[in-house]
Amino acid sequence: MIIILKNDVDRAQAESFAAELEKKGVTVEFSQIISHITLGLTGDTDAVNEEAVKANCLVKEVIRVGEPYKLAGRQFHPDDTVIEVSNQPAAKIGGANFAVIAGPCTVENGGQMNEIAAAVKKAGAAFLRGGLFKPRTSPYSFQGIGFDGFSFLLNAKKEYGLPIVTELMDINHLELFNEVDVIQVGARNMQNYPLLKELGRCRKPILLKRGPAASVTELLMSAEYIMAGGNDKIILCERGIRSFNNYARYALDFTVIPELKKKSHLPVIVDPSHATGISWMVPAMSKAAIACGADGIIVEVHNDPENALCDGGQSITLEVFSSLMDSLRSYAVLEKKVM
Repeated sequence: MIIILKNDVDRAQAESFAAELEKKGVTVEFSQIISHITLGLTGDTDAVNEEAVKANCLVKEVIRVGEPYKLAGRQFHPDDTVIEVSNQPAAKIGGANFAVIAGPCTVENGGQMNEIAAAVKKAGAAFLRGGLFKPRTSPYSFQGIGFDGFSFLLNAKKEYGLPIVTELMDINHLELFNEVDVIQVGARNMQNYPLLKELGRCRKPILLKRGPAASVTELLMSAEYIMAGGNDKIILCERGIRSFNNYARYALDFTVIPELKKKSHLPVIVDPSHATGISWMVPAMSKAAIACGADGIIVEVHNDPENALCDGGQSITLEVFSSLMDSLRSYAVLEKKVM
């Protein structure tokens, strides 16, 4: 629910009115539209008597928000959200910024992480990715090196000054992620609501991947779970959905990018590596991500893909990544994006 107050209502009157509304169990957010103060109500707004609100002498208009994702939607927040991850100018996602997150599918050892971190930073990546825990379809597949990899990841962060992105799978591990800059929620956990609620209580940016069969509404409602807890630093990620094709791992749904950008103020990035599962497709899909309005990409890069412990077939080499970054800069200029 959005309540537009009359133009002669001052801040003190608005705050007093908001305090009365909050007694109904809703949360009230203030914003200014030209000369009017507006109040955005989230939570169980059915508890608020709409007719009584309309009758209040301070109120000009009441608008019911149709979408259930009130915090993630544009009606309450018309301007694009820009996520600032650290004090580095390049570490921004959203708005005019096109962010590139690069690194291996999984952390293997210190030498590997340092070599990859040095190369992706030199090429222009703003973030370093690396998995510690890997959710795999088969229980017999490599599951990641776990906590032993934290030191390799953090050493690379310290040495090369790149903010790090890694996946959280277990809610009980959250306190161990203090030095992680962006916490990734994988596609399989997109609807792990207890995990999402807990992430709402932390104040770190969350990279939320779309599930392989999730609708736009379901993705935005998962973001809403986190935002309802007070954490508004959400990055949405398209990583492919199930289809009938047999030439790639998933169908990379580029139509969802403008749809998400229309419905939500949150930044949206693309994962061409997991979506295709094929390394030679990654450069073309990365360029397409810029063209359709994405705010960044997360790409798997490995110094020795043929001998990678996990997903080597979808990882591009350091040389290919460097070449890709050169070409992406041209595309970014055309789309008025900053890399």
